[in-house]
Amino acid sequence: MKLSSRFESAFSAAASLHATQVRKGTDTPYIAHLLAVASLVLEHGGTEDEAIAALLHDAVEDQGGLPTLQRIRDEFGDAVADIVAECTDTHEDPKPDWRQRKELYIASIAKRSPSALLVSLADKLHNSRSILSDYRQTGDALWQRFRGKKEGTLWYYRSLAKAFQKTGPEPLATEFRSVVGELDRLVANSD
Repeated sequence: MKLSSRFESAFSAAASLHATQVRKGTDTPYIAHLLAVASLVLEHGGTEDEAIAALLHDAVEDQGGLPTLQRIRDEFGDAVADIVAECTDTHEDPKPDWRQRKELYIASIAKRSPSALLVSLADKLHNSRSILSDYRQTGDALWQRFRGKKEGTLWYYRSLAKAFQKTGPEPLATEFRSVVGELDRLVANSD
């Protein structure tokens, strides 16, 4: 599949929206995560709309709420905006309670469209890979980056792995479970 100028426009929009944002506890520009998620989507058979949604999946939550969703809808169409909306755990500012948002997100996985499942799972897989890599380097200091701290973050990723096990898509769901399992083993061995 050849990507069109729409993908380039989405990359530009994502880079602009997240220009000042970095990955938690690092100096890594946030766009690196968005590119990784888009790459996973494309590598696993995603469409251009799904890859565009991958680039923009955090824009509503992190960069402007519902006005940003409307901008995405206007610029990239209903299909992209609908995927982004399904992948957003909140558009409210300030954000509601962390645990409540995560419980609702997990519960919503079973009801998601196949496109939103692909983008969401690619997002969570990349996040879990990053957490695993950073944990190997920093140990328990890593958990200070996260609102859920150690116990909440581990609960969240274990719960996501169970939810995606029921919905797929494969082979991403299997790899995600594997990464979460490796993280669990490392943490258990360090306790």
